[in-house]
Amino acid sequence: MSASGGQARTIFFERNKLQYSSSETSSNILRAKQAPIFFERAKRVEKTTLPFKMHNTFIRSLELPKMPLWKKIKSSRKLTSFDLEITARCNNNCRHCYINLPEQDKKAKEKELSLKNIKKIIDQAAELGALWCLITGGEPLLRKDFSDIYVYLKKKGLLVSVFTNASLITQEYIDLFKKYPPRDIEVTVYGITRKTYEQVTGKPGSFDAFMRGLDFLLKNNIKVGLKAMALRSNVHELSAIAKFCKERSSGYFRFDPFLHLRFDGDKRKNSGIISERLSPKEIIAIEINDTDRFRALKKECGNLVKIDSAHTACGHLFYCGAGNKSFTVSYDGFFRLCSSLWHPECVYDLKKGALLDAWLDLVPKVRGLRSKSQEFLKKCYNCKLINLCMWCPAHAYLETGKLDKPVEYFCSIAKARAHSGSVIKND
Repeated sequence: MSASGGQARTIFFERNKLQYSSSETSSNILRAKQAPIFFERAKRVEKTTLPFKMHNTFIRSLELPKMPLWKKIKSSRKLTSFDLEITARCNNNCRHCYINLPEQDKKAKEKELSLKNIKKIIDQAAELGALWCLITGGEPLLRKDFSDIYVYLKKKGLLVSVFTNASLITQEYIDLFKKYPPRDIEVTVYGITRKTYEQVTGKPGSFDAFMRGLDFLLKNNIKVGLKAMALRSNVHELSAIAKFCKERSSGYFRFDPFLHLRFDGDKRKNSGIISERLSPKEIIAIEINDTDRFRALKKECGNLVKIDSAHTACGHLFYCGAGNKSFTVSYDGFFRLCSSLWHPECVYDLKKGALLDAWLDLVPKVRGLRSKSQEFLKKCYNCKLINLCMWCPAHAYLETGKLDKPVEYFCSIAKARAHSGSVIKND
């Protein structure tokens, strides 16, 4: 309460809503300098008081997707979100995973950023205007200081999402998520039978641990989103997995059939990932059999396949959104424009420099990279199906060791999608 009797105004985040409240105060009242999209030219302050009295019950909320701020930032490169991979270690050993290292891997644990360094990165991201953070891994709950990281983000006023396999959920985390509600918790469902689930995770007992943790979250009304990877090992259960997920998360469900190769280039594990990949024909069949996904394809396929999409003159590699409004930090402190981009010329060690330098200097440099490869320019840049293709420089590097090399597997999927799109258009 101010000396004049006016209520201090607080701006804080709650799940998908930005709420304006007159009834609460906080040490992070206005993140003006941190969020210039809200308060242009405003200085960071600890408290802002209103020149008039307000009722304690006043509160106004607006759904996040409806906020006008998105129009403001759409045409410019302003940071809105970032991913924190706080560990690469996991208590499962999934065949398809591009990052996981053993739970007891001492070297991996030693490389993990300290809580102090993570807080420093969070502070710098907030100063740049970040609104939302995803905590991921590995399995993030393996870190003993997970709660400290999570609470620090929340007290910074950020929306926070968490990716977890749910097997380590305890009452401690339930209490944490109730006190500081996440934007959402996303849990991957690898199978709905013990046999299938554990064939994917490679760990006996993981199915029961997953079910126990998921039930714990749902019974306590924690907001949970469920998803799946479409794998060779679980494709026979995919329809049942979709039903399982929709029944437990208010109809929400998404699946991903695209498996990326390892960031560390482990040949043995990459072989396992490739063996789990579905054929292009199988992927398209799954997409068409998913009603919502098929409807979106039917609506957008005519817009996606455009001759204009082939950039034949400039040779620029990056036409995706990598580094425009977000970034990723690896468990050992490397800044990347997106989670998949691991080329040595495209990363920045935050243990040796500031986030601001990476954002202002590295990102434009990477996005300005051009290709001189005639094979790539002729095959990919002249392709009318480029917008149906999952090719990107990051994935090309993981597949081939080069940012500008075609990948036949991606080409096959694009052609299969185009065929299904042409069938849709003629219906």
